Amino acid sequence: MASKNETIPPQTEHLVVAKIGAPYGVRGWVKVFSFTGQANGLLDYDPWYFKAASADGKTWAIAPVTEAKNHGKGLVAKFKGCDDRNAAARLNGQEIAIRRDQLPPTAEGEYYWGDLQGLEVLTTEGVSLGKVDHLLETGANDVLVVKGERERLIPYVTGPIVKKVDLDAGTLHVDWDADFE
Repeated sequence: MASKNETIPPQTEHLVVAKIGAPYGVRGWVKVFSFTGQANGLLDYDPWYFKAASADGKTWAIAPVTEAKNHGKGLVAKFKGCDDRNAAARLNGQEIAIRRDQLPPTAEGEYYWGDLQGLEVLTTEGVSLGKVDHLLETGANDVLVVKGERERLIPYVTGPIVKKVDLDAGTLHVDWDADFE
């Protein structure tokens, strides 16, 4: 992993891909909870970034990973300068991000979850249901969490339910009854 002291300006698009948990052992290692499909998928990205201390709170700095490895169903990592349990505890809750340009391109009709967040969800009749707040992975299919006048959970199933995703227009069209509880 990179160890440069590089910061990324706020206009660079970044994606939060993991979160640091509790210390692991006494030598500065921490548990890492990956938001990638496979936990070890996070190991494919270099460098990782932490939110930097800045006035705007939108600047990211390289998280200097010295080692990272699979551990059980998750990951553990050690960062430069984090040499004991107390230092590791101070990282608890820190988000880990990567730059958007580190991701491989998607195939036609495929989207990263981050692409869908914030899209306005419209029924086939043009009724706005709100905006995609986030997605849930259920095993059978992903679920859109749409927040508007109320929260709706809409299965992300292309064809029967999700009819069209238009990133340029900022919309996602669904075959969904606006009155459905």
